[in-house]
Amino acid sequence: MSHYKIKKYHLVLLSVFCISSCAMIVEDKKTYKNMILNDIELIDPNFSQIETLLYVDITSQSMVHIKKGTEVKTYSISSSVYGTGSQENSFKTPLGKHEIYKKIGNNLPLNAILKGRVWNGAIATIIKEEIDTDFDHVTSRILWLDGLELGKNKGKGIDSRERYIYIHGTAEEGLIGKPASDGCIRMYNKDVIELFDLVDEKAQVWIY
Repeated sequence: MSHYKIKKYHLVLLSVFCISSCAMIVEDKKTYKNMILNDIELIDPNFSQIETLLYVDITSQSMVHIKKGTEVKTYSISSSVYGTGSQENSFKTPLGKHEIYKKIGNNLPLNAILKGRVWNGAIATIIKEEIDTDFDHVTSRILWLDGLELGKNKGKGIDSRERYIYIHGTAEEGLIGKPASDGCIRMYNKDVIELFDLVDEKAQVWIY
């Protein structure tokens, strides 16, 4: 076989491999989406009637933005490094159904640091490496959550709103995709700004 024919043969094999790999990736994404939607349907078979739903999947460290049963986009997130739970001062991420109680930070600059939900002009230095600092900066935007399930994430000693559980940006972007927060749901700063503009107060947020 000539050098030209061998090279052409290798190119054909490479093309077949690339097409097969791409097809597998697409299929994996479809399977993941179907699994997530199936999980949501088990929680509430009427979920497709909800105008806007943010579904946080703790296992995959992802959040799916859903409108009327159709996925809009999936985001990588970070939940608590301490695990899940609703107990006050546990620093854990509460499970169950929530809604957005308040949106804070409209029109603030990218990476703005909010302390006590107020911006005093400080801008965070974003850490892209997998480094856990001593700070848990809340940056860019806040979606403040309110629990909807009495005895689970609403009520004395377990109340998500009183625990100041947010969806927010973080300076530790290198840790997104793995548990790393002190209870809140962290997002990439550009992602949380994008999401902030797409959802309204009272939108449903389910964490499972």
